[in-house]
Amino acid sequence: MLLIAISWFYILFTTINLGIGFDKIIGLKNRNFVVTSILGLFSVTILSSIWAIFGRINIEFHIAFALLNILSIFKFRHSIFALYNSFLLEIKELTTFSKLFLVLISVLIIAQCSTVPFVIDNESYYIQTIKWFNEYGFVKGLVNLHLFYGQASGWHIAQSVFNFSFLYKNFNDLSGFGLLLGNIFAIQKLNEYYTNKNVNYLIIGLLPLFNIFFFQFISAPSPDIPVYVFSFILFFYFLENFKEITAEVYNLIVILVLFLLYIKNTTLTFALFPILLLLTNFKLLFKKLAKPALLSVLLFVLFVIKNMIICGSPIFPSKIFTSLSMDYAIPDSIQVFYYDQIKYYGFFITKEQYDAMSIWDLFLQWISMPKLNGLFNKIGTLLLLIVPFFLFKFQNKKALWILYFVMALQLLLLGVTSPQYRFFMNFILFFSLVCLVCVIQNKKAISFILLISIVPICIVLFMPVNLNRFANHKFMMKISNFSMANIVFPYKNTKSDTSFETIHLGNFKYNSPVKNDFFWANGNGELPCVNKQQIDYFRNYFHIIPQMRTNDLKDGFYAKKLSENE
Repeated sequence: MLLIAISWFYILFTTINLGIGFDKIIGLKNRNFVVTSILGLFSVTILSSIWAIFGRINIEFHIAFALLNILSIFKFRHSIFALYNSFLLEIKELTTFSKLFLVLISVLIIAQCSTVPFVIDNESYYIQTIKWFNEYGFVKGLVNLHLFYGQASGWHIAQSVFNFSFLYKNFNDLSGFGLLLGNIFAIQKLNEYYTNKNVNYLIIGLLPLFNIFFFQFISAPSPDIPVYVFSFILFFYFLENFKEITAEVYNLIVILVLFLLYIKNTTLTFALFPILLLLTNFKLLFKKLAKPALLSVLLFVLFVIKNMIICGSPIFPSKIFTSLSMDYAIPDSIQVFYYDQIKYYGFFITKEQYDAMSIWDLFLQWISMPKLNGLFNKIGTLLLLIVPFFLFKFQNKKALWILYFVMALQLLLLGVTSPQYRFFMNFILFFSLVCLVCVIQNKKAISFILLISIVPICIVLFMPVNLNRFANHKFMMKISNFSMANIVFPYKNTKSDTSFETIHLGNFKYNSPVKNDFFWANGNGELPCVNKQQIDYFRNYFHIIPQMRTNDLKDGFYAKKLSENE
């Protein structure tokens, strides 16, 4: 816990410095402490993405990073000090309950981050993706080793900066830091609601009610957490400024959308927010579009370059743009396999079952799935049906209706790609709160439900809980509990204790986990690391194996098509 807290102080210090510098460049005139830190995270992600094109994100990056930090402090010291003073004043103005809640939830977040990583994807590709960034930067054809490496989230690029791999090997908790920022922002807005009675402030202020859900993701760098938390902040600024937008707020909304897109491309529908604001305020915003347009182009170029290097194509997975593919891109047959598997996985059925089902049959399969998947699928469907009633009755605002239709569009797009509940969970959480605030606005009731929300967090954090009745993955049956052994040092960044075997395949030598918890598992083996089951599967069914492009791992990998005799 202690080491995580120290690292977070540094991350906060750094992101505030860079966030203010970024604000000055773009001209946002932002005064919110949390938003400034998010701007800093965005800046770090851009800078480290550019760096990773040419080299590893390691000590040499941090030397340059430290110089940039010093320059930012020297250049913007007055603005930095003013922001800290303003934030401390806001904290002092919080109610006693809000202060105690914020302190308690902060301690619990850090405690959860120090426990055993719980997210299954941490073992399949989070650890290894970040390790590749730390040791080599972006590597050509890396997707040929493990299909999930093709996702290469901007959040993992940021985590590769803030895991300080050259100093310590167990930092893996940037998502926890993101959740802490979200809780601070929420408590601030809740405190403002008590004076301005603006329901938008109450909606965002009740975000901590879902900490019990968020906590299951923060002991690993899950991109879902920043999507959930930052999208709430995006929704807040969209709702508050829909009728009267300024160029500064519009630019902030664009930046939040760009950051979310770079973290996870399943947030593509969020691009509608700045587009709609531009269309409805064209005369006001048209002459001030240069900076957001240039920033959008920069992120798009970085996204394409990242994908062209790692995946060999502009978009992954995709059945289009095949003419732009590099010679180290994964074969079309495997890309189609991956694309289809994502689609079938969302329904928990096979290809044969999918092909035999009608749209209605697929919907019934999706909504009747067992355990958490079925629960959240039912809640999402229920919200689609009941939210219009609540909006008509209590919150009949155009901005909320737009958010509702974006949610419907999100569900529709996921229905034809990968209808996993975690890809639309932010809308489920947000509109659950929209419905809740229609009936609960009393200060005492709000304090009571916030206090009660901490109880299940403490239970799952300090007591063993078996998820057999809830989770669909055997690998995730037991939630990680806090141990006094982690009061100073956090648990290692993997829950696996497997050893690794070295395997030679042509010119490719790799490390494979001896104990295979599941097909896609890699764990924390030395690079290059991939599960032998995967290599054998693609060799047997597609007659394709990964090979090194040269004798240097930095030069990457390609997919070799085997002849009948090989």
